[in-house]
Amino acid sequence: MRVAIVGASGGIGAALADELESCPSVARIFRLSRSPAATAGATSSHLRLDLEDETSIAEAAAAIQQEIKALDLIIVATGLLHSERAGIRPEKTFRALSADSMMATFQANTIGPALVAKHFLPLLAKDRKTAFAALSARVGSIGDNRLGGWHSYRASKAALNMLIKTFSIELARQRPLALCVGLHPGTVNTGLSQPFQRNVASDALFSPRTSACHMLSVLDGLSCEQSGSVFAWDGKMIAP
Repeated sequence: MRVAIVGASGGIGAALADELESCPSVARIFRLSRSPAATAGATSSHLRLDLEDETSIAEAAAAIQQEIKALDLIIVATGLLHSERAGIRPEKTFRALSADSMMATFQANTIGPALVAKHFLPLLAKDRKTAFAALSARVGSIGDNRLGGWHSYRASKAALNMLIKTFSIELARQRPLALCVGLHPGTVNTGLSQPFQRNVASDALFSPRTSACHMLSVLDGLSCEQSGSVFAWDGKMIAP
């Protein structure tokens, strides 16, 4: 297998890359991120990719295509819920909505992954099972929304889920064995969830490695007939 991990310098992205690094069936891993990611072994290399810069996305895809014929797995392991530096926080009420915060959230959670798909989906092999997956979230489910709040984050992930569904339809025409899905990693002990862990039970707070193992296991068990949906870390499909 030949794999590309976008967001490989983050907690979950690095854990995914590290787990795949230890897998005997993985021959090549491209760790893509804005800042240099740690590499561990002869099968890994780092390429610069900035989700806010489409040129960098296109250049990374071109560099991969120059080296290998095709990819078997692409995972977009990025996300934005809050940023103290940028003053972005999940809204508790619609009165807290800000155009700037919404645009930043959609750029990171929706537009960036969409542009990765634009340039990377054509790299998937045509003659075998392949997969494109992007980290989504249960709170992006419209049908599962019972609490409200977190308006920008919810909406950006719901939009991502729609893109995944739309990509899967188009992808099936060109690569019928390909899988295109969203993955909910659970609550993971990373900087994204840290301010919101107070009420999370200890057995429901995953380490990045545990979450990565769960999601890779889910991907391994999915078939192309399940393409276009969003799945939680335990393999259960999340309602649209």
